[in-house]
Amino acid sequence: MPHGGADVLHRTAAVPAGIILAQRGHLFPWVPVALGLGIGLYFLVDEEPDVTRVLMLAGIAALLSGMVILAGAVLRPLVWGVALVCAGLALAATRAQMVAEPVLGWRYYGAVEGRIVGIDRSGSDAVRLTLDRVRLDSVSTARTPARVRLSLHGQQGFIDPVPGLTVITTAHLSPPGGPVEPGGFDFQRHTWFDRLGAIGYTRVPVLALAPPQAGETRIFTTRMALSARIRAALPGETGGIAAALITGDRSGLSLEVTEALRRTNLAHLLAISGLHMGLVAGFVYASLRLIGAAVPRIALNWPVRSMAAMGALAAGAGYLALSGGAIATERAFVMAAVAFVALIADRRAITLRALALAALVVLILRPEALLSPGFQMSFAATTALVAVFALLRGRMTGWPGPVKAVATVVISSSVAGLATAPVGAAHFNMLAHYGLIANLAAVPLMGALVMPAGVLSLVVMPLGLEVVPLTVMGWGLDWVLGVARVVQGWEGAVGHMPAPGPWVLPLYAAGGLMLALWRGPGCLAGVVPLILAGVLWVGAERPPVLIDDGGEIVGVLTPEGRALSRDKGAGFVAEVWLENDGSGSTQAEAAGLWPVADVPVIHLRGKRAAAAAQCRAGEVLVLNQPAPKGLPCEVFDPPRLRDTGAVALRWTQSGLHVQTAREVSGRRLWNDPRVRDAAWFRR
Repeated sequence: MPHGGADVLHRTAAVPAGIILAQRGHLFPWVPVALGLGIGLYFLVDEEPDVTRVLMLAGIAALLSGMVILAGAVLRPLVWGVALVCAGLALAATRAQMVAEPVLGWRYYGAVEGRIVGIDRSGSDAVRLTLDRVRLDSVSTARTPARVRLSLHGQQGFIDPVPGLTVITTAHLSPPGGPVEPGGFDFQRHTWFDRLGAIGYTRVPVLALAPPQAGETRIFTTRMALSARIRAALPGETGGIAAALITGDRSGLSLEVTEALRRTNLAHLLAISGLHMGLVAGFVYASLRLIGAAVPRIALNWPVRSMAAMGALAAGAGYLALSGGAIATERAFVMAAVAFVALIADRRAITLRALALAALVVLILRPEALLSPGFQMSFAATTALVAVFALLRGRMTGWPGPVKAVATVVISSSVAGLATAPVGAAHFNMLAHYGLIANLAAVPLMGALVMPAGVLSLVVMPLGLEVVPLTVMGWGLDWVLGVARVVQGWEGAVGHMPAPGPWVLPLYAAGGLMLALWRGPGCLAGVVPLILAGVLWVGAERPPVLIDDGGEIVGVLTPEGRALSRDKGAGFVAEVWLENDGSGSTQAEAAGLWPVADVPVIHLRGKRAAAAAQCRAGEVLVLNQPAPKGLPCEVFDPPRLRDTGAVALRWTQSGLHVQTAREVSGRRLWNDPRVRDAAWFRR
C-alpha cells in the first residue's frame, strides 16, 4: 500500500479510537446497560438455553474479563462490553432455572391448604391471598405448586387473614395463562419468577387450620401489624394510602382510588421508590444533624454529619425491609446508601455512577426486573433527573430561595414525567394529559407534610402516640386524593395509546441512554433512535383478528374499533385487547359492533353449537369446544389452541397468515412442560 494510503487508513482508524478515549472516566454507567442487553437477549431467544450453552457463555465472559488487561485503552471497553453481554445472558438463564417450581398442568377443583405469605387485591378489587406450603387433594408433592394465589369471593370474614396463618378452603385453580395476544404481556413468565404455579379463586369461606408459628414470616407479620395500626388510626381510603406508603401493603386500597391516581399520573406516589426513600432518609438525616448541632458538646467533639448519614442509612435499610423490598425500593436504597457513604467520605452524593451501581445490584439480584414497568420507569425517571440536574449544576446560583425551590419542583416533575410517559403509555396504553399539574399540586405536600409525619408516626408508635402524626399525614393524603379526583374529572384528562411494536421501547431506551450517558456532542446521536421509536409507534398496526387461547372470545378490527364476539365473559382478555388498540370502549360497546359482515370469521360457543358447526372454505371457525372432524374451513378449537396459545390473523395476498403466541414466546421454562422437565434445579 502506498504511504499516502496507509496514512489515510491510520487517520480513519484514529477517529473511533479518539471517540472511545474521550469517554474515559465516564464508562461505568454503561456497565448495567451492557449487562441488561445480555439479559434482554435471554428473554428474546425462542428456545431455552441448555446448561452447556450457559456454561460456555459464562466461560466466555470470564475469559474476556481476564483478557481486559491485555487489551489496549481503545479495545478495553469493547471487550468489557462483550463480556458483560455474555454474563447477562448466562445470569438470566441461571436465575430462571433457580426459581424452577412445579406448575399446575390442569384445571383443579378441590381442597386447597396453605400458609398465607401475601395479601393484596386483585384487579376486580377482591382480597387475594398468596399461599405457600401448598397441599392439594390427591396431588403428589412433586406436582404441587410451591405457591398459589387465590381471589376471595362469596361470603368471607370467618378469619382475619394474617401472615403465617395456615388456611384451608375449596377452590378452583388453573395454570397461569399465557399472553392474550402474540407478543403481549406474558403472564406465565411473570408468575414463573414469582414462583406462582397456579392461580384461582374460591367462593366458599376460607377457614383457619393452624395459627402462625413463632418466628415465621417475621418481617411480613411486622408489616401487616403496622398496617393494621395505621388503618385503625386512619380509617377508610386515607388509611389505605398511608399503609401503602409506609409498609407497602396495598390490600386496603380500593380499585377506585388506584384508578384515580393512575389516571392523573400520581400512581408513582404509591410505589415506594426514590421519592419516598429520599424523603424518609433525608428527613432522618436533617433531624439528626439538627439535634447534633443543637448540643454544643456534640457539635464540637463529634462528627455530626457522618453520624447523621449513618443514622439515615440505617433508617433507609429499615424502610426497605418494612416496605417489602420492591424493585423501585431496592434501587432507591442503593442510591441512598451510595449517597450517604459519599457524604461520610466527603464526596459528591448523587451521580450517574451511583445510579449505575443501583441498576447493577437490582439486575444481578433479579435479572427479570429488566422487563418490569417499575424498573423501566424508575430508572428512566432517575437517569433523566440526574443528567438534567448535572447540566444545571451551578446555573441557579444566586436565585432567590423560593424561586429556586419552585423551579426545582417544576423541573423535577417535568423531567420525570417526560422520561416515564412513553414507558407508561407503552405498558398501560394511557397518557395522563394533566399529570404535570397533578404532580405539581401533590408532590410538594408529600415532601413537606406526608412523609415526615409518617416517619414521626413510626418513631412514636411504640409509645402509642401515633394518632397525632398520622392525623397530620392524613390531612396531606386527603389533599393528594382530592387532587387526583378533581383532575381526573377534567375533560380530556386521559388519552389512550395503541400498544407499540416490539422495537419501540428498546429504541427509546437506547436514545435516552445515549443522551444521558454519552459525554460530548456525540450524545445528540441519541435523538435518532428516539425519532425512529416515535415513527414506529405511530405506524404500529394492530392485528385484524384476535382469538384468545381458549376460543372463548374473538375480536375483529373495524373502522369503528374492535368488534368483540361477546358482551360479557372473558372480560380480562377483552379489556387488554381494547387497551392495546388504544380504545376507550367498554366490552359491551365493542360487542355492539359484532358481527362484522365482510370478515369471514364465525365464533360458536357450547357443545351443541360445536356439534352442529358448519363452514365453507376460506372461512375461519372459532369454537370453545372440540370441533367435528373434516370441516373445510380454518378451525381454531381448544385442542389446537392449547398448542398455539392466543392467535392473531391477517389476510395477505398469499392467503391467511396465522401468528401464534407460542411462536413469539418460543419454548421456554414458563410455558412448556417438556422444557420444565429438563430444568437443572428441580424440587
